[in-house]
Amino acid sequence: MKNVLVVYFSQSGQLQEIAESICGPMLADPEINVDFYEIRMVHSFPFPWTGSAFFNTFPETFQQIPEEIHPPASSILEKEYDLVLFHYQVWYLSPSIPINSFLKSKYAAPLLKGRPVITVSGTRNMWAKAQDKVKKLILSNGGRLVGNIALTDRHPNLISVITIVDWLFSGVKRKAFRIFPMPGVAEEEIKNSVKFGRIIIPYLKNGNFETLQNDLVENGAIKFKFFLVSMDQKANRMFDLWSKLILKNPKRRKTLVNMFKYYVIFALYVLSPIVFVVELILYPLLYFIKIRKDRAHYLGV
Repeated sequence: MKNVLVVYFSQSGQLQEIAESICGPMLADPEINVDFYEIRMVHSFPFPWTGSAFFNTFPETFQQIPEEIHPPASSILEKEYDLVLFHYQVWYLSPSIPINSFLKSKYAAPLLKGRPVITVSGTRNMWAKAQDKVKKLILSNGGRLVGNIALTDRHPNLISVITIVDWLFSGVKRKAFRIFPMPGVAEEEIKNSVKFGRIIIPYLKNGNFETLQNDLVENGAIKFKFFLVSMDQKANRMFDLWSKLILKNPKRRKTLVNMFKYYVIFALYVLSPIVFVVELILYPLLYFIKIRKDRAHYLGV
């Protein structure tokens, strides 16, 4: 019997759907036992979000400041697992506060140490730098990253901003203003993620995950888009400056958070199109300087 632990946090239910789809074939296999651990915060976050609450989480999210979580069940902490499926979402280009809080808690090492881990993200579109941060924390807890699956909203960047904001603030997964596409990871893609569970099972049973990531990538586990990775990297530098500025000036927090909100809107709808055109022109040069290296890095583990 192989034991698999599914770790996740989900507000809207999307990541839970993804987790259930991927591990579906494992649940149907009599030789595999699957346990679910949903991360629960002592201080919960609202869903749907209000504008003030959403933007006010930015500094702590980006600087990966943890909060208190409820402990996993003792039955989970005491069991030996052969694989951990670690599901996470991205807030402000970083792992969400609940995910950071678990990975920085005293419960992470007992569940991850010495165990193979497959990360699964469900995001709008920019997951690359957040994956680097999650990987660092998994390794610091003694886990061994053997695979990564990144499911995203496939619509154009500026359109997905509108649809995801409507979803976050309304709490309803719908076509914003009745003209935009559905937000988040497409339902068809969530259903099709069952294939990743089928791919994982043979590796789980033989205990050798060496070529798993190649197999996952060949079956569409990651779509590498250089412009999104490049924008993620640039935005991380700016978010670092903004988050530190806000945290160092608590008396001006409300004003600075409001300024950050307008900076994000300006960066998305003015700066990012300009950067896209420049990088499109420079693509042949960037390919040899940077793109090949980034592609190899983010398609691997």
